[in-house]
Amino acid sequence: MSLQIGFLLFPNLTQLDLTGPWEVFSKLPGATNHLLAPTLDPVRSSSAGLTILPTMRYADCPQLDVVCVPGGPGHLQAMEDAATLDFLKAQAPNCRFVTAVCTGALVLAAAGLLRGYRAPPRTGCRCSAWRLSAPRRCRSAW
Repeated sequence: MSLQIGFLLFPNLTQLDLTGPWEVFSKLPGATNHLLAPTLDPVRSSSAGLTILPTMRYADCPQLDVVCVPGGPGHLQAMEDAATLDFLKAQAPNCRFVTAVCTGALVLAAAGLLRGYRAPPRTGCRCSAWRLSAPRRCRSAW
């Protein structure tokens, strides 16, 4: 069985939030991993200038079985990026798993995908953006 796994890229993502899950998912039999962005332009991470090349544009992406949104300082801009939010909204209904690492959960919340779920980022991330963006039902009691 083949699995289509997509990892979203956005400027100032934390590379470990991307490469850690990539390493795990790449070990699954039949997995095809995609690095996704609105364009094929290089994406600069927050990790001392490390640049990552997308392998596919959102517009060319097949239906994914798994989508993973990394965290990082650039999540605030990703939360306001219409192309990213529209892509997530279009993919999520038919994904088997919609996942995020740390503040990537805020991007999912901005796309409206956490309504009805208790899904906070890690407990050390008690930023005001989470409190403001997550629907009240989604917030965890810290």
